[in-house]
Amino acid sequence: MKIFGLAVDEKAQSPVVILKDEARDLALPIWVGPVEAMAISLAINAVETPRPMTHDLIGRVVAALAARLAAVEVVALREGTFYAELVLATREGEAGKTERVDCRPSDAIALAARLNVPILVSESVLAEAGTRTLESARAEFSGAERDKWTDELENLSPDDLKYKM
Repeated sequence: MKIFGLAVDEKAQSPVVILKDEARDLALPIWVGPVEAMAISLAINAVETPRPMTHDLIGRVVAALAARLAAVEVVALREGTFYAELVLATREGEAGKTERVDCRPSDAIALAARLNVPILVSESVLAEAGTRTLESARAEFSGAERDKWTDELENLSPDDLKYKM
């Protein structure tokens, strides 16, 4: 799946990242926090920061440990909460060995955007929370609101943050 964009859930006033599988015309909205939405926005808009952000650091640590992020996967949806895993390929030991690390989908998506790795979603999650057409996803998140949220994130500068980078 690819990151289609960010939107705001009008009812909850919460950011939503929308993943889309173009080939199957499936969309998956995942609610995230505002800080996580900003991290995803920075990554998809290739915004350079003066110091490494947390997700940049994670990518560097993985590489320093002789591994690479092969993919991220949204693996489950339980009681309204999405679960994801990082799929790490190790360079040492057995050929083709992978390790999976539990994480929040927002962190997985931010890492995938930074490191340009595939975003996978289990069929069970798609069956439960996916929407067949993008129009049905748009019905809940209007284009104007999606554009407003994207503009707000794109115009955010490091000076606007509580903590300096």
